[in-house]
Amino acid sequence: MSSKIPITVAHGDGIGPEIMNATLQILEAAGAALDIETIEIGEKVYLRGNSAGIEPSAWDSLLRTKVFLKAPITTPQGGGFKSLNVTTRKTLGQYANVRPCVSYDPFIDTKHPNMDVVIVRENEEDLYAGIEYQLTPEVTSCIKLISRPGSEKIVRYAFEYARLHNRKKVTCFMKDNIMKMTDGLFHKVFDEIAKQYPDIQNEAWIVDIGAAKMADTPEAFDVIVMPNLYGDILSDVAAQIAGSVGLAGSANIGEKCAMFEAIHGSAPRRAGQNLANPSGLLLGSVLMLVHINLPETAERVHNAWLRTIEDGVHTYDIFTEGVSTQKVGTKEFAAAVVARLGQKPNILKPVKYAKRPEGAAAAPAAHQMTADHTKMELIGIDVFVYWPSRNPNALAEAVGKFAGNGLSLQMIDNRGVKVWPAGRAETFCTDSFRCRFVAEGATDMAACLGVLQQVAAAGIEIASTQALRTFDGAPGFTLAQGQ
Repeated sequence: MSSKIPITVAHGDGIGPEIMNATLQILEAAGAALDIETIEIGEKVYLRGNSAGIEPSAWDSLLRTKVFLKAPITTPQGGGFKSLNVTTRKTLGQYANVRPCVSYDPFIDTKHPNMDVVIVRENEEDLYAGIEYQLTPEVTSCIKLISRPGSEKIVRYAFEYARLHNRKKVTCFMKDNIMKMTDGLFHKVFDEIAKQYPDIQNEAWIVDIGAAKMADTPEAFDVIVMPNLYGDILSDVAAQIAGSVGLAGSANIGEKCAMFEAIHGSAPRRAGQNLANPSGLLLGSVLMLVHINLPETAERVHNAWLRTIEDGVHTYDIFTEGVSTQKVGTKEFAAAVVARLGQKPNILKPVKYAKRPEGAAAAPAAHQMTADHTKMELIGIDVFVYWPSRNPNALAEAVGKFAGNGLSLQMIDNRGVKVWPAGRAETFCTDSFRCRFVAEGATDMAACLGVLQQVAAAGIEIASTQALRTFDGAPGFTLAQGQ
């Protein structure tokens, strides 16, 4: 029986085949015990009429090997073509995006010579669930979904990553001073899980000041975990300020399958010219080696790469007069890394990877922390209506009379700001209003639907509705601003 570990490889488009060939050459020379299955994805598959860019047979390979090393692809211009990255991440439950952002001073220009930050980004939910609606001619809506299991998985992964890689601190970025329920849940779960890792420091920052601190003093951070949108934006910022966007690798981790890649695109203008820098994909493959528990091989590859950078053997994109010693192409760079296998850098810090303990999961699963006996009670309904006259007092007079069955009109707001009762004339209103009907105690959906039927019968356009519930007596909704 073969002792090699099966992986699926896609050579991609543009510069993809060149940098993948270079990467695989280095991995083979380093002795990586890999059994490679090759699939075709990307532009050719799209142009054959497959809007997802990946064939069913390719899915079979991914589900079989559970490890995907992917070169950049080209998505054809025009509508109807879905992002293959998003499709792969969501289909295979790859909930964690991991991006090490490291500076390589003095060999790569950077304003932060001591930067070594790992961004751990939640990958499946938040605003990236992509649930959007147009409520009225003037107002659109995007639903921000933060779940307890999703938050727990990503936070636990961040702490497990820190422990495995001897990191000292995990920081949470969120915005729960404003989004008290969604980001508030993420923060709450972070605090709960942090207590289970007393050997690792933990802290939480509001994302705006945290981002400013990261851009100014990144050495203050070690591992940063955050919801999807913030993580998407700030992982790019972190890579940029490290001075190494073109060198950064990325991992997308799930319980059943993981994908590894460079963060840059397919750069079709540079294709076939032996110019492209394979470093991003190579460092993505190092993350892969660690994930499949081949830390010695990962060290061997990574340290040889560091020594190559240190020796000034650089591709055109990072070549700097007075710093670089030799400008090389893709193939020559790969050969230079191969020649340095077994060596370590002298100035840059050598890497050391730990073997994952026997039986430890590469991607920890969520353990449900919510009590099964949570008591939910329906106490009312929010009704979003189209009211083009923009007069909240007239709206209150029109809908207030429809209250009944124990429900009363409690307030009306516009974009989250209370405008009735006792609204202010200075508040700007759009054509979308929320009318909140609340019962004195528990009610039922029949009573709520009765209100909706009366509103609709009066010719008032209902744009959307949201049930109001309590959970173990605590409200499962926020107040309007000014309420």
